[in-house]
Amino acid sequence: MRDFSDLTEREILALAISSEEDDGRIYTDIAEELRADYPATAHVFTEMAAEEGEHRRKLIELYQQKFGEHIPLIRRHDVRGFISRRPIWQIRPLGLETVRKLAQLMELETTRFYRRAASRTSDASIRKLLGDLAEAEVAHEHAADRLVAENLPSAVREAEDQTARRLFVLRVIQPGLAGLMDGSVSTLAPVFAAAFATGRSWDAFAVGLAASIGAGISMGFAEALSDDGSLTGRGAPWGRGAITGVMTTLGGIGHTLPFLIPTVRTAIAVAIAVVVVELIAISWIRWKYMETAPVSAALQVLLGGVLVFATGILIGSS
Repeated sequence: MRDFSDLTEREILALAISSEEDDGRIYTDIAEELRADYPATAHVFTEMAAEEGEHRRKLIELYQQKFGEHIPLIRRHDVRGFISRRPIWQIRPLGLETVRKLAQLMELETTRFYRRAASRTSDASIRKLLGDLAEAEVAHEHAADRLVAENLPSAVREAEDQTARRLFVLRVIQPGLAGLMDGSVSTLAPVFAAAFATGRSWDAFAVGLAASIGAGISMGFAEALSDDGSLTGRGAPWGRGAITGVMTTLGGIGHTLPFLIPTVRTAIAVAIAVVVVELIAISWIRWKYMETAPVSAALQVLLGGVLVFATGILIGSS
């Protein structure tokens, strides 16, 4: 890698051209990712990609005037300290606020870099070139704001925000909640049955750990294999499966960990307190995201938890 201060005017201009090309491709990738669910926002990023193409064209014209036809290949990662961009496939899933903030950050980073680089050089021509590039990025940032204002009126933006919320609930909250409920409720019986049957905390912990991990694996595969998401829009199957599996395991581990306490009576008391917190959390999530009435959500979850808890105690005490 080379330091930016070691680059010639020719290399700086070549670097600016390749950077504009990369940013244009990123905006195009974002537009393609969003087109199905958020067409208005996708149009904004298509226009921003076109703006990057215009900047690139002007830079190439300037380069041809000063240095001729051959442009050396210099990329961001070839220059130490230069701004970096993650490819879009590493940022998935793309939400509206994520891409909007990403676009703002891209323009801001480029502007700051050019300005700081200009302030550190004593060469008049390089300083002018970097200053011009900084002003171009500022103009582009204003153009991005204009494009958003023109293509995303408040009604459209609100509609897309509502769509984003629905997709978040469908792809993240629902599988996560299903796993959390299954893990928290289904593992109650074996954990407390083992505690009451053996009177030893470690036995209850071992049973709870096995039940939690086993339920997590089972629920994860069941969710992943239930729907490929192509028709329902529920997202990538293995992503949903991973969310469900992890939340199922966490739901069971929560009231299993207290059985690391050697005294079984103390462990049971702490585990019961943890179960209460888990049930409250599940009720809150159902009220917050699933539009379930607070009282109804609490009663439904509490009833299921009490029945399973009582089953574990009865079997363990028999």
